[in-house]
Formats: sequence, C-alpha cells, structure tokens
Amino acid sequence: MTTPPAPTGPDSPAAQASSVSPAARAAPAAPAPAASPAPAAAPASPASRAERIGDAALDLLVERGMRGLTHRAVDERAGLPQGSTSNHARTRQALLETAVRRQVHWEARVLAPDALPGSGGPNTPGGGVPPGIDALVDALALALHRYLTDHRALLVSRYELALEATRRPELRAFFDAAGSVFHGPLVAAMTAAGSPAPERHALSLIAWCEGLLFSCAAGSFHAMVPTHAELRTGFDELLRGMLGIHRA
Repeated sequence: MTTPPAPTGPDSPAAQASSVSPAARAAPAAPAPAASPAPAAAPASPASRAERIGDAALDLLVERGMRGLTHRAVDERAGLPQGSTSNHARTRQALLETAVRRQVHWEARVLAPDALPGSGGPNTPGGGVPPGIDALVDALALALHRYLTDHRALLVSRYELALEATRRPELRAFFDAAGSVFHGPLVAAMTAAGSPAPERHALSLIAWCEGLLFSCAAGSFHAMVPTHAELRTGFDELLRGMLGIHRA
C-alpha cells in the first residue's frame, strides 16, 4: 500500500495503543481523544458492526501483533457478543480484509489525498488548478507531520498488515488494491507540479515517504522525529531536485 502522501517526541507505539486506538487517533486536531473507534471530529452516529470489528482488529494488531488477532479477541475488544466477528468475517482472510478497509479509511482521514494540490478532489484548493511547488511541499509536509505526530499507532497496524500480506498472496492482492486510492492523487499532483514523468516521480516520492515513516516510527530514528519545518525542507529539496526547479 503506497503512502503519500506521517512528528514531536515519540512515545512507544505499543504504549500509545494501550490508551488510544489507531481509529481514535485518526481524528485530526482532536484534543485528548478517548479510546473509541469513532474519531472525535466525526458526527455522533454509531459505528456499524463492521466498523467496530475493523477498528478492534487494528487495536489488537498494534497492541499484540498478528498473533493476537483472533475472532474471539476482536469480540472482546469491540464489546460484541461472542461469535459476532465470526458471523461477519468467517475466515481469517475476511477478518484481515476488514482490518485493511478500516486502515485505508483512517489513513485517508490522516493523509487526505484528495486535498493534494492538483489532485482535482473535492477538497482541493482552487478545484484542482495547477499549483506551484510550494503548495505541494506544504501539503506533503503537513500530512506526514500529522501522521508521525498524532497517529503513530496507525503506522504500527499498517506495518503489521503489510508484513502479513507478504505471506498471504490473497491478502497481498487485496492490500494493494485497497491502497491504490493514494496512487492516483499523487500522480496527479506530480503532473500538476510540472513533472515530465509523473509515474516515476510519484514512485520516488512514495519511496522517500515510506522510508521516512518507517525510520521515525519503528526504525533507528524513532527518537528523532523531524519537525514540520524539517519535513518541509526535505520535501522542498526532494521535489525541486526531481523537477529541476531551482530557487532564484
């Protein structure tokens, strides 16, 4: 699954997950969210049973890893009657697909690919009018800063699912298809920024983002998360180098 377009002093992902679920952490700018699958910024409508199951599955992946993800454990975490998860997702593959759907849902809330300049999405400033490179740099830096600062638990569940997909070809296909929602807006943004090779440049951008996210969430730089200003400088250098744009 591609990551576009995810920093302050990091807490342990497992420690975060024990108090705040990945789903709850996906509500942008919500003060002190409670451990609930629904984002604080969302309307007060109850989550569907499928959503509760998916959110509970993500919580368990963060807290216990893939071995801790069982139908019974999801029932308990979601506060559902025993057997509810099995009725919704009878196989482990079906349960993993439910988790992937919720992962993509929350990542879209955090990364907001439709808000990328030039994507043409409903949230795009100017309705998709070709932006300058500064607008793209700002959007990407904000998205990764938000992910790394407020939604680190969501990164852990993402990595758990991605690793499992390497062992399950049927999950690999579903995981890739679900994550493709992020690919199109990135290619469109690179096209709008003037890239002569938007597909290739989008791949380079994704690889840079993926490496940074992993390093700062689970790798050797987990205690040295860059500031928003540092992320902006990094994106500015990367994009200007790729596009051959130099400051006056």
